[in-house]
Amino acid sequence: MNTKKVTTTLPAQMIDMGGLPVKQALPTQNVPNLDPFLLLHHGQIKPIFKRPARVQGIGPHPHRGFSPVTFVIEGEVHHRDSRGNNQIAKAGEVQWMHAGMGIIHSERPSDNTIKQKMHQEIVQLWINSPAASKMKEPAYTHVNEEDFPRIATQDGLSDIKLISGNYSDSNQKELKGKIKGESELLIMWGVAKEGAQATFDIPEGFNSSVYIIRGDVRIVEHGVVDPESLVIFGVEGDTISLEAKSDAQYLLLAGKPINEKIVQHGPYVMNTQTEIMEAMRDYQMGKMGILIEED
Repeated sequence: MNTKKVTTTLPAQMIDMGGLPVKQALPTQNVPNLDPFLLLHHGQIKPIFKRPARVQGIGPHPHRGFSPVTFVIEGEVHHRDSRGNNQIAKAGEVQWMHAGMGIIHSERPSDNTIKQKMHQEIVQLWINSPAASKMKEPAYTHVNEEDFPRIATQDGLSDIKLISGNYSDSNQKELKGKIKGESELLIMWGVAKEGAQATFDIPEGFNSSVYIIRGDVRIVEHGVVDPESLVIFGVEGDTISLEAKSDAQYLLLAGKPINEKIVQHGPYVMNTQTEIMEAMRDYQMGKMGILIEED
């Protein structure tokens, strides 16, 4: 067992995303991506309870060439898209959309979020797709909270969901994530009680990081990390060990680098500038479909 060393800690910074304030941990000026991970936004939103849900949140917009993934921490998110998917994701659930050749979607609070006056908190992660997958048919996956495989720990103080990838837990149980990415990934979502300890095996050659959603977490051989920070590890070593110094919640993000050129323009992530221009043209021509939010 060889513990990975922390190379960088990126505190999430507040930005304005089309009038919606969110905290951005990735990208930064010095760290444009952590291949294959492109972006991490942490949104804590108080809806306007006197306004309809349908006019709040993020309205219809296009994507091509990568997978936007939404982790619902609190409240509910109503996803609609131009492929006919219409789903409400609740706290503890994940919605994973591979944009492929192009899709239009919206993410708004649910009617129930407004009715119950719920706080809304999400983490959105953008995961790049290899060139061979960028023009595939779009696909949408939603997983209920209770349907995720759970990774056992020796102290039993954590609830760790395996989101994507394959993993053998402390009981040597072989687990397989419900969501298959377009490249090799290992993604986990941990909720830990104070004092919880966990050690994770990371496949050789994977880029890896941990985002602290809330609570204070000690990274073994590094120290305590503040919440709303992304901890990036070096490529050497094969384990990451954590200890919750308070009740905490975190995402472990690891992936095999795609190692392809990235050209990004807003909601499109491709390999060449020409492909970006084609994406913009295809959206304007209606080739990514139409989204009319009727229900």
